[in-house]
Amino acid sequence: MYPRAFDYCVARSVEEALELLSRYGDDARALAGGQSLIPLMKLRLASPSRLIDIGRIANLTHIAQSDKGLAVGALATHAGVLTSPIVRGQWPLMADAASVIGDSQVRNWGTVGGALAEADPASDWGAAALALRARLRCASTRGERVLDADGFFIDAYTTRLAPDELITEVIFPTPRQPAAGAYLKLERRAGDFAVVSIALQLTLEKNSVCRDASIALAAAGLTPISALDAAASLIGKELNPHVIGEAAERVAAEAEPAVDIRGSEEYKRAAAAALFKQAVEVVLRRARGEKVEAGHAR
Repeated sequence: MYPRAFDYCVARSVEEALELLSRYGDDARALAGGQSLIPLMKLRLASPSRLIDIGRIANLTHIAQSDKGLAVGALATHAGVLTSPIVRGQWPLMADAASVIGDSQVRNWGTVGGALAEADPASDWGAAALALRARLRCASTRGERVLDADGFFIDAYTTRLAPDELITEVIFPTPRQPAAGAYLKLERRAGDFAVVSIALQLTLEKNSVCRDASIALAAAGLTPISALDAAASLIGKELNPHVIGEAAERVAAEAEPAVDIRGSEEYKRAAAAALFKQAVEVVLRRARGEKVEAGHAR
């Protein structure tokens, strides 16, 4: 199917993009890499009358570490995150998530900010942002504000962004140390939408006692879901099979999966529990200094 007719313009700066969004309001959409928006337009699930191309704004592609954490420009690509030495060294959960997004074309064109703004329920970045307690810097002609990832997602494809607002930067705070994380995605085939995904970030003492935990699910509801009850059940405990098993049951209970061609509700809850156990294993091994590949579920 082809998208409906639309006008197209290019913004060369953040200020120009914000002015155009303010001028055209609800009728306009910002276009970054286009890997989320264009498919929706082809299906006519989105039909903006004007596209504002922000993909050529040069100062939104940074990936930089500071005393506040990791600052990722909204136009940083998935491939840019995946290949960043800073990310791979200190935020492995992010590298895991970036590695399983679509195919090489999607990873090279798609952007972190675009994926978060699109708010696909199966978005890998949504779950990663929740698990890493990210904050989103958003701008409009009225000024700037910073939104927590927790609370940013309202419904499927719906966020707290105003129609005339852009995400300009995503800030991932430095995790409490010593920390390790992992992201796992279950797919029917590589590059497909997730059956279910899990993001897990732990702060560990003596490599096995949990001092802080954050768990988030994708493709398990209309928005990314923070499994708060499951995370709370880990804190202060040694991560032995009994504790991990109980937490896995809570992960399954907190999932809110829809029945679709990828499986029943029961299957997806069981898959979420199994992925959680795999993710814990990866995190514990990484905490011991092992180099463990993750991203795709076993």
